[in-house]
Amino acid sequence: YEILIGLVGSEMCIRDRMRIDLLMTILLLLLMAYQVTGEALHEYIGAEMIILFLLHNFLNIRWYGSLVRGKYPVLRILRTAVNFSCLAAMLIQAYSGIVLSRYVFATLPINGGMATARVMHLAGSYWGDALMSIHLGLHWGMIIGMFRKLSGGNIPTPFIWVLRLLAAGIAVYGVVCFYQEDIVSYMFLKVEFAFLDYEKNGILILSEYLAMMGMWVFLFYHISKALGNASKPKQREKAA
Repeated sequence: YEILIGLVGSEMCIRDRMRIDLLMTILLLLLMAYQVTGEALHEYIGAEMIILFLLHNFLNIRWYGSLVRGKYPVLRILRTAVNFSCLAAMLIQAYSGIVLSRYVFATLPINGGMATARVMHLAGSYWGDALMSIHLGLHWGMIIGMFRKLSGGNIPTPFIWVLRLLAAGIAVYGVVCFYQEDIVSYMFLKVEFAFLDYEKNGILILSEYLAMMGMWVFLFYHISKALGNASKPKQREKAA
């Protein structure tokens, strides 16, 4: 146990965390595309997501210890609120998924609660998708910094602008998909049954959910950037 704790925060652990976060992002996309995976595979992916989420929290365990230290500017408050909201959404999804399970956890002696679990799972899935995408957006600056470091900072300016325009285009497409799919109605349980189009092309379904994830990432990356820039003048004033 002490050896594992000692690994947390090491360079090797940072690479492992990045791999886990990437895999969780892919699994989240597949979990939302229920029409593509089907029920059985959806459950197995969900079970793996629970395991990876627990591992993600273990590898970031020092973050919990840091909560009682330091000041809380707006950006830190936002990140903390989103992190705990993600935790709550994931626990809701894990519980409701286990109750509803017909494959992975079917042998567990669980009786009743199916109707409540179904509603929890419906709303929780869309909230979880949004919150995890927002979490990713709030840390997107770190990912950009990592790629800049790997490239040695030699990224051509035209290429950077192409990526920015591509990101903006994905975000706009995500807004359109979010509106067309009426996701708000599912999030706030205005509609308690998911209406899924099983005849829609699987690639199109995945691209729509990827765009909606990109929408949240794009929005909250720029919010975090604005909040970070707003705090810099205050820091300079204190230094002066």
